[in-house]
Amino acid sequence: MTQAKVAVVVTDRVTEETLRILRTVSRSGSARAVLVATQLDDADLVAAVESGAAGLVRRSEATPERLVSVISSAAAGEGAVPPDLLGRLLDQVGRLQRQVLSPRGLTFSGLADREVEVLRLVADGLDTAEIADKLAYSQRTVKNVLHDVTNRLQLRNRSHAVAYALRHGLI
Repeated sequence: MTQAKVAVVVTDRVTEETLRILRTVSRSGSARAVLVATQLDDADLVAAVESGAAGLVRRSEATPERLVSVISSAAAGEGAVPPDLLGRLLDQVGRLQRQVLSPRGLTFSGLADREVEVLRLVADGLDTAEIADKLAYSQRTVKNVLHDVTNRLQLRNRSHAVAYALRHGLI
């Protein structure tokens, strides 16, 4: 039996139950979720995206052609959001970066600038002492940075951290 690539969740309003279903589909790793909802406001949009929705369609716009397009996009690993909502989502993402992440020295990657610098130098083959000299940090600081990254991202060691960062385009 073939596993479904896309799950379509249809609802009138985005509720906690809807978000739970989206999270469950997203965590399964085997299917992507498309949400079809009668009402979609800014808060619903962010909550649905955070919960793993790969595509969003308003019921009033859910023509057969539009549904096939959004489902096909989700199956191909792409996302689909109504254009007016996409603009608002981008505004919210920018506001999050400016108001929440940047003041804390973080980026959307979840890594601070100095964590990225340290990982790049590890990837270049430098040892702890060389990294400390190059960045004017103590060796203890370099070790702490690497320890924090590996613990936060649940990685085994510095090699694993570099591989993870490379695979995810963080360095």
